[in-house]
Amino acid sequence: MLVLTRRANESIVIGDDITVTILAVTPGGVRVGIDAPRDMRIHRAEIVLAIGDANQEAVQTASDAAAENALLGALGRLTSAP
Repeated sequence: MLVLTRRANESIVIGDDITVTILAVTPGGVRVGIDAPRDMRIHRAEIVLAIGDANQEAVQTASDAAAENALLGALGRLTSAP
């Protein structure tokens, strides 16, 4: 990890087309502006983690539902057998 010190109105350039500018520094946090191409996706880390967790939960729920349906189907065949 590269660690840099920047003050308000100072920037960091990443590659040829991304500029990160420190807009303000307050006791409550730092305001950051990001200038990047429109096709570049930029997300806060906590949002990316929440989406990943939600996707994992959805996959687990889908797997549980499929297993439950298979079990119920098997039980149905067993109980309906003569």
